[in-house]
Amino acid sequence: MATTFRRGLRSARAWIALGVVAPLGMVAVCAALLLDMRRDAWDKAARTSWNLLQVIERDVDRNVEIIDLALQSVVENLKIYDLEELKPHFRQRVLFDRAVNAKDLGAMLVLDEYGNALYDAAGWPARRLNGGDRDYFRAHKADPDLGLHISRPVISQLIGKPVIVLSRRVAMADDSFNGIVLGSLSLSYFNRMFDRIRLGPGGTIALFLADGTRILRHPEPNEELAPNFASSPNVQRFLRESTGSFVGITPSDDVERLYTFTRVGTLPLYLSVALSTAEIEAEWRAKALGIGLVVLALCGLAIGLSVLVAGELRRRNAAEAELALLSRTDPLTGLPNRRAFEEAFGRAFAETRRRSAPLGLLVVDADHFKRFNDRHGHEGGDRVLVAIARALSASARRPGDLVARIGGEEFAILLPNTDAEGVAHVAETAHAAVGCLLVEAQDGPVGRITVSIGLAFGLPRAGGEPAELFRLADAALYEAKAAGRDRTCYALMPPPRTGPGGIESWMEPGGDAPASTRHGASGPPLAVPLAS
Repeated sequence: MATTFRRGLRSARAWIALGVVAPLGMVAVCAALLLDMRRDAWDKAARTSWNLLQVIERDVDRNVEIIDLALQSVVENLKIYDLEELKPHFRQRVLFDRAVNAKDLGAMLVLDEYGNALYDAAGWPARRLNGGDRDYFRAHKADPDLGLHISRPVISQLIGKPVIVLSRRVAMADDSFNGIVLGSLSLSYFNRMFDRIRLGPGGTIALFLADGTRILRHPEPNEELAPNFASSPNVQRFLRESTGSFVGITPSDDVERLYTFTRVGTLPLYLSVALSTAEIEAEWRAKALGIGLVVLALCGLAIGLSVLVAGELRRRNAAEAELALLSRTDPLTGLPNRRAFEEAFGRAFAETRRRSAPLGLLVVDADHFKRFNDRHGHEGGDRVLVAIARALSASARRPGDLVARIGGEEFAILLPNTDAEGVAHVAETAHAAVGCLLVEAQDGPVGRITVSIGLAFGLPRAGGEPAELFRLADAALYEAKAAGRDRTCYALMPPPRTGPGGIESWMEPGGDAPASTRHGASGPPLAVPLAS
């Protein structure tokens, strides 16, 4: 055994194995320790977020409750039968006695059934104001059982700053609508409260309404007043689960964050605290880096180089894959570009030739596209191209079909293994889909959109090239343009007159030019070979 051990020490393979196994063992032990430290960092962040969330939630809930009690008091006091007979300063005290307890309450008003200010906590007479066009006023007028309503942020007519409005309905003796009582809460109240909290550069606090409207975001303010995020997966989770936490990507800045969220009491308000995962792990990463450097030094040059090479290869492969995708995709429409089309065209041509299967090609061009650019600018023209791309994609739905933008306002639709009637049907469907488009530019609708289509169809012959079919389709497109646009002209690949796909039925004896069919015309389309 001693001899075997000494022979093993002299073996290069044994030393390589030892040089790999020993560092891997160290890596495994260090990894277990680092993972345990990472879990501690995440647990600490989760506890901090939850404690912070509870403190904010209680403060907001308590403040809203105080304002609501003041609103309810006004509603009750309005029922005093001889209220109008009281002197103004007594009436003010009777109506708004509880308003003084709500320190963050802004304006407090009673609006009549037409939205005009009737009573004002700031003094008598009431300031001139009409809120009949506000959403909260209409909501109370439409729903007698609405209760406390919290509005989206609006610009106050009195102070010119963003506020949210808390309101309750005022009813007459027969329960008919008699106006509302409202109190405004300035968004600066939330900013003052959140300013005292330090979340780190990547941390955020946000408050949402039940319809997905974001009241505010701290520390970065809303770019627009009352943006709605009902379609955001993160906000949908807030509204669906009411309370919880998860790790998600913030769509606005693509930063990964730990979200902790809760509903504010029974109010239609949802509060979230988000911490950047990079900042949660910052301290752990620093320790992991130090330990990792020591371990990597012990692992040896060979393993270090292999890791670096593998990492570099992964990054290069990912970059090459991304560049390959970008090089084959039209950035405006998202369709395959000319390069991708030519590659797919070549493959489809060879495959259909090998299988003796038919191949159809549509070359589509937007009619009068320069007119769209001249009237509505390049942005309007881009919108037209994007809309046409969507319509064409919806017209060719089979897995093997390909819709591509091959340049400017020109598109191509490749239809392998499709008979003649199928290719004609796709052309007609494309006309109909484009004709139904309604595109809005910045200066108004762009008007009716039409396309001209050159259709080439045939059975690829031995020795044939894809360019032959493309030239036929391009010539047919030229004929469609020359014949008045908004139509399809057809051409067949010579020489077969019979074969798969019903080619025989497309032939018109004695013809020497592509046949044309205007979109919407009755009767089956005809096609003949182009004259040589």
